[in-house]
Amino acid sequence: MNDAASLAALDHSDPRAMRRAIRDGRFTGFTNLVARGHVQGNLIAVPAVHADDFEAYARANPEALPLLGRGEPGRRDMPGIADDLDIARDTGGYMVFRDGELVDTPRDASAHWRDDLVPFVIGCSFSFEALLQRAGVRLRHLEEGDVSAMYETTRETVPVGPFGGKLIVSMRALTPADAIRATLVSARHPGFHGAPVSLGLPEDLGIASLEDSYGGHGMKRVLPGELPVFWACGATGQNALRAARLPLAITHYKAHMVITDLPLPEDMPS
Repeated sequence: MNDAASLAALDHSDPRAMRRAIRDGRFTGFTNLVARGHVQGNLIAVPAVHADDFEAYARANPEALPLLGRGEPGRRDMPGIADDLDIARDTGGYMVFRDGELVDTPRDASAHWRDDLVPFVIGCSFSFEALLQRAGVRLRHLEEGDVSAMYETTRETVPVGPFGGKLIVSMRALTPADAIRATLVSARHPGFHGAPVSLGLPEDLGIASLEDSYGGHGMKRVLPGELPVFWACGATGQNALRAARLPLAITHYKAHMVITDLPLPEDMPS
């Protein structure tokens, strides 16, 4: 079977099939529209000597960094969240930091992985986007084939050990009615960042321009009749890694998330 036929035959709803396709290089796109019945997460891997501090930092900042799982030093599997997972190969994109500086963005992080690295999986807004759509919230960025934009705010996170830094948020442009519905739905799911941290007031977060997004990507346009709605974002962890200046840290690359086997929870109507 050629690559095109193999991709066409791929069950995009099956998390294990998607992880294998990513590992094999058959799927290289964003993960926001695949395995939508299952939880996705941010990856942050730090040396074991810093792992307890990072876990404490995440627990001190649960809106941005809701913990889904913690792995064992050097191990690339995480049986508690996924079967047949190779966390150094299965997101399809990685960011490698040394002494706080981004030094590589490989598709496969195996060459950088060390026996003392401890992986963490952090809740992701891709999970609550599926819940929002189930509740009838229109997500225009998905209709346009894009992802949500992210922004660095002026709000400081609660520091722990070497970890600290500014809060990162993600933004979705919603009508007022959808903003209310999205707030009610997301508030029920603290494992995926919970309720928004701000509605309609980017200046409240120190965001001077929606055009100036974190990483330069994402849907930044807010149309007449829409509000920018901001949620805490797992990319906050990248700021914390830069501040900590660890000798090595590895995260996922933007919009290439850890696909877990955890089923997305059912949501009750408001």
